[in-house]
Amino acid sequence: MSGYLDESNFMMVEEGFTTRDLLENLLVELCQESDQQAFFVADLGDIVKKHLRFLKALPRVKPYFPVKCNGSEGVIRLLAELGAGFACTNKAEIAQVQSIGVPAEKIFYSSPCKQVTHIKYAASHGVQLMTFDNEVELNKVARSHPRARMLLGIAADSSPSAHLSMTFGTTLKSCRHLLETAKEQAVEVVGISFHLGSHGLEPQTFTQSVAAAQLAFEMGMELGYRMHLLDIGGGFPGTEDTRARFEEVHGSRCCHSAGRERGWGVLPGSGSLQRGQVTEGEHLLPIQMAAVMNSALDLYFPDGCGVEIVARPGRYYVTSAFTFAASITAMGEVPAEQPGSDEEEPGSKRSLVYHLSDGIYGAFSCLLFDSPCPRPQLHKRPCPEPHSLSTSLWGPPGHPEDHIADGLELPQLQVGDWLIFQDMGAYTIATSSPLGGCPQPHVTYAMSRLAWKTVQLFQGKPPPTEDDRESVCAPLSCGWEMAETLCVPPVFAPASII
Repeated sequence: MSGYLDESNFMMVEEGFTTRDLLENLLVELCQESDQQAFFVADLGDIVKKHLRFLKALPRVKPYFPVKCNGSEGVIRLLAELGAGFACTNKAEIAQVQSIGVPAEKIFYSSPCKQVTHIKYAASHGVQLMTFDNEVELNKVARSHPRARMLLGIAADSSPSAHLSMTFGTTLKSCRHLLETAKEQAVEVVGISFHLGSHGLEPQTFTQSVAAAQLAFEMGMELGYRMHLLDIGGGFPGTEDTRARFEEVHGSRCCHSAGRERGWGVLPGSGSLQRGQVTEGEHLLPIQMAAVMNSALDLYFPDGCGVEIVARPGRYYVTSAFTFAASITAMGEVPAEQPGSDEEEPGSKRSLVYHLSDGIYGAFSCLLFDSPCPRPQLHKRPCPEPHSLSTSLWGPPGHPEDHIADGLELPQLQVGDWLIFQDMGAYTIATSSPLGGCPQPHVTYAMSRLAWKTVQLFQGKPPPTEDDRESVCAPLSCGWEMAETLCVPPVFAPASII
């Protein structure tokens, strides 16, 4: 057994007991204690489901989870138990995953800009796989970690509109020079890396990037390198309502949310009417994304060519698994005619400002990564049903830059009321102490028994009986049931990437 995760690390729930039920129970306890501290509820079964889907959709690709996306202990332990590797960007993340027993060969020091002290830390702790895309990084590694095994990062998109996450990486024209320089410094280059990011994972761009990687492979092999590893980065979608799931066939066109009327809602299952209906539009999907990825990989790096392929799915694994609850700690009113408020006709409704128990220096740090703010849902339905008002959300008072969202339509609430935010698993767990010493929101982890049985199969236990096999193929998530069953062989023991 791997031993990274056991039943003491999460709350076991029976099938049918949802994260909504767990959240309600926690809110009752907090209200009784007059505790307004924000908190998360994490459905680990949702992550198990995503892992199985990933292996099924991209069978040749081994996932390395980027710790910066969500470094919570439950997530790290679960993914380690499932056999995933980890992409770390600094020595703190390396130390974190090694502290639970993850071996160095399953760690990829993926930061394109590394501090010398962090490189030395990786060297002293056996972490060899790293990346570089310029001579400065190459020189640092050559001096501080002579046993490193390097991936040359190439630019996935050089267009002026490229997102910040896509600006790292060298051009194909510079590849040969960097490979020759690495040869002169006796640095071992073992493969190529690129990263499209969540803004750029499109069929044509991906195929072009794989083709460019193949050309860079040829350059390396001409110089005598044993090139055997391709890193295709991340960018996989994490929610199912904003983009079509990359692993499913949808035909040539599918319905997609082209826009939403701003509104307010309540948690699913509460029986309350939701305002803010989705405006449906058509989003062109020329072809299934996973099929495009597999086709490109098979074309340029065919199975059996000796090249191992890894990826760094972050948002994909954790976004939908986390639900966040924050209370209103203060509120204010802004007359509509004052500067800075929404432009409205005389006599129109006033605007409200709600300060929450957490902000952009905590769970809402996801907004700093260009993530949209999830639409808040009401914990309780106001009675009688109120009119909605133009509303803005802010973090705790005292930080004027702690702005979460505006232009929302919410009813008038009271201090102590709770707002619920779904899809809050990516870039919401602070890796260091939040500003002002505010406590990190507590995470309550839950998993259904069926999901736990599936995890145990990854621990090398005997295959299940026919009855157990039928149950393993049942919905795995304790919060939101899967639309389809998954009967994927759960044994996943990736070979060393070194």
